[in-house]
Amino acid sequence: MANDASTVFDLVILGGGSGGYAAALRGAQLGLDVALIEKDKVGGTCLHKGCIPTKALLHAGEVADQARESEQFGVKATLEGIDVPAVHKYKDEVISGLYKGLQGLIASRKVTYIEGEGRLSSPTSVDVNGRRVEGRHVLLATGSVPKSLPGLEIDGNRIISSDHALVLDRVPKSAIILGGGVIGVEFASAWKSFGSDVTVIEGLKHLVPVEDENSSKLLERAFRKRGIKFNLGTFFQKAEYTQDGVKVTLADGKEFEAEILLVAVGRGPVSQGLGYEEQGVALDRGYVLVDEYMRTNVPTISAVGDLVPTLQLAHVGFAEGILVAERLAGLKVVPIDYDGVPRVTYCSPEVASVGITEAKAKEVYGADKVVSIKFPLGGNGKSRILKTAGEVKLVQVKDGAVVGVHMVGERMGEQVGEAQLIYNWEALPSEVAQLIHAHPTQNEALGEAHLALAGKPLHMHD
Repeated sequence: MANDASTVFDLVILGGGSGGYAAALRGAQLGLDVALIEKDKVGGTCLHKGCIPTKALLHAGEVADQARESEQFGVKATLEGIDVPAVHKYKDEVISGLYKGLQGLIASRKVTYIEGEGRLSSPTSVDVNGRRVEGRHVLLATGSVPKSLPGLEIDGNRIISSDHALVLDRVPKSAIILGGGVIGVEFASAWKSFGSDVTVIEGLKHLVPVEDENSSKLLERAFRKRGIKFNLGTFFQKAEYTQDGVKVTLADGKEFEAEILLVAVGRGPVSQGLGYEEQGVALDRGYVLVDEYMRTNVPTISAVGDLVPTLQLAHVGFAEGILVAERLAGLKVVPIDYDGVPRVTYCSPEVASVGITEAKAKEVYGADKVVSIKFPLGGNGKSRILKTAGEVKLVQVKDGAVVGVHMVGERMGEQVGEAQLIYNWEALPSEVAQLIHAHPTQNEALGEAHLALAGKPLHMHD
């Protein structure tokens, strides 16, 4: 293995997804000499196979729904159909523009970019393309891939993953989606907007089961109204091909048939065969274990992103990568409060939240110490104009700070920025109630909910 001993980087990063490239950009900004190794394309899952392409599909679906439902706004329009190649062209143009911009950033910060499949070869080196890249510190950021279930083979034909779904050459006439979490409900929403007959299978008792139960119930109500079918509380047993599709059988014997089956049961870490265990890095179920500063048990190795058992969100990867870069540059860093991370599911309607659920708050603080309030979007002018239903729910420690904000409705993802400030700055309802929110905006709904929680409701009954 060739080793250029004259070059020892301050930081060698294995993986150019959200966490890896954020660490590279911030590290270089702080004067570190950085090498970034990526086997595919910088930007990783989020840019190429996750956040960006799925949201492009969802927006195309939103446009289709607007055309279909335009008469309720007094506009006469018709939906002639979905031009799948044109949808992909639009999606790919969005990705391409962001990808070129990111490549430019990497080059402008003078990060040494190495394209190739890397492997950890020592606590301070990565082997790639027959070369040993040495560093004073190594950051593992190799991300995740779609998971399946035991006995269920994803073949890319009738049984597909989200990777396959993003490049599907047609709108499926019917689809079963196994998994009612973020990925599952987003594809359910997009495909329904495109005209598919969709059924979601979720083994737990609610869709988006990690959200506040009230949010889950509101989404389920909205999905029923949209004609998206779902089966909750019974686990998958088997899937088999039929003459022209797939049949799914559940543990209780129920059967469902459709043209395709999308397996959306989560994503697993990419850590096998990369030399991690050989170099003594501690793993659990494939995840690299880290402390609150993203340090592994090996002093010269850190890890971030989907590879570690934290929230699998691109913005979490950004924050973790920045934390590592700043720590290595000698800056004082603060551990991430993962409860304070904003979370958005971009289905229609959107589900957005920050902080903890009401159930968790009662568990932490005691049921008698927790209060909550719901402000219906029916009382919000802009939401009425948009003809969206939903709620803003606040969870508060009695006489204390707001510890949870949970929102359901179109465009609620755009409101989560203020919500995360409210949670992370430990704001009291009375403090937020003093702020003036522009009218008419959906943002007012957050203000109105805090007015109500502060004991002075405006556009809602006492």
